[in-house]
Amino acid sequence: MFIREYKPDDCPLLAQLFYDTVHTVNAKDYTEEQLDAWGTGNVNLDEWNHSFLEHTTLVAAQDGVITGFADMDRNGYLDRLYVHKDYQGIGIATALVKELERRVEQYNAVCFETHASITAKPFFEKLGYTVQAENITVRKGVSMTNFKMTKTVLGN
Repeated sequence: MFIREYKPDDCPLLAQLFYDTVHTVNAKDYTEEQLDAWGTGNVNLDEWNHSFLEHTTLVAAQDGVITGFADMDRNGYLDRLYVHKDYQGIGIATALVKELERRVEQYNAVCFETHASITAKPFFEKLGYTVQAENITVRKGVSMTNFKMTKTVLGN
């Protein structure tokens, strides 16, 4: 596995990876209706590309396959973290998050923050994030639970 910076040509592949991951990995914690509202299969690629370019965005790849991606803004907000459904549990998410944190620390972020799914909550807890609040978010009229989680930047 290697980690590289995002390129605009990656965007359609990342959108497909997002959809596939949501509809398989998150299926144990969310209903089909919730999964369909979360991962519609119709992301706006221009908007995603723009946000990926504004954030620090990293892509993990192995043997020519994109196995995961993650992005974080300069304030330390981790927006998206998704690992390919066939590459779960082998350290890709950990490597992506640690590298994002390392890179974003240079912008003097005082803490890292994310809104973790039920599925991702234990993963973030292992990385030192703590739950600040349980949230109910509504997408396309469908309610689903996530967790606001934070981690203090060690240098601050």
